[in-house]
Amino acid sequence: MSGRSSICRIRNGLATGVIALGLLAGCNSFDSRASGALDSYSAQQIFERGEFELERGQADDAAFYFGEIERLYPYSEWAKRALIMQAFSYHRDTDYPNSRAAAQRYIDFYPVDDDAAYAQYLLALSYYDQIDEIGRDQGLTFQALQSLRVVIERYPDTEYARSSVLKFDLAFDHLAAKEMEIGRYYLKRDHFAASINRFRIVVEDFQTTSHTPEALHRLVESYLSLGLVEEAQTAGAILGYNYRSTEWYEESFALLTGQGLEPVSLGDNWLSAIYRQMVRGEWL
Repeated sequence: MSGRSSICRIRNGLATGVIALGLLAGCNSFDSRASGALDSYSAQQIFERGEFELERGQADDAAFYFGEIERLYPYSEWAKRALIMQAFSYHRDTDYPNSRAAAQRYIDFYPVDDDAAYAQYLLALSYYDQIDEIGRDQGLTFQALQSLRVVIERYPDTEYARSSVLKFDLAFDHLAAKEMEIGRYYLKRDHFAASINRFRIVVEDFQTTSHTPEALHRLVESYLSLGLVEEAQTAGAILGYNYRSTEWYEESFALLTGQGLEPVSLGDNWLSAIYRQMVRGEWL
């Protein structure tokens, strides 16, 4: 049986065989986790019991059964199928470290198998699914980006690559959001140099994200507060060139014109260099 069939079963609702429905079902006193308890059962019986546990929402129990196949029948085709299902079960149970470990073992043992792409995708998800809060450790976001990039580059023609591209963009945007959060924190406390450093990171390193217009506006605010009018005007010019229809340009335009200034590139600074590159079509 191909490893691919295990993933098909996941998508089709984890269809369960007759053997799985009957295995140990009528023996309430049976402790399947006791030493040697499953030694007399076939790999197929244990596998189908794992599917049954998944179907009824017991992902932790399912992971145990799939793990027992790997222990009892380590060189069988069932062990290969069980390993990817174990990674999936742990992920469903939000046990991300164990999901990642199982997925990595699959990649190490079966690097050219059809389900290797799915294993790599699960590994990436084990990081990605933990970065929904801006305040969380950004190391998870970097690890998610690295793992998603592996899926995209190693398995470009799979559905997992297409999904990874979308998640990569969201994770990238997440990092920019974190920089913006810190930058705003400094700006509100009049730590203008520190805020500029954060907004500059967004403009230089995360310019394709949705946060770039606001970062440019905050640079206008910060530079005006420091009396650095050429930098403020240049940031406003970049906003006008790329994001004229946004509220951020309107607010920056009002700030600049309110001080008798206009959004135009002036001087020789990092923003004017970006502006020149942008006009030549080499930026954004």
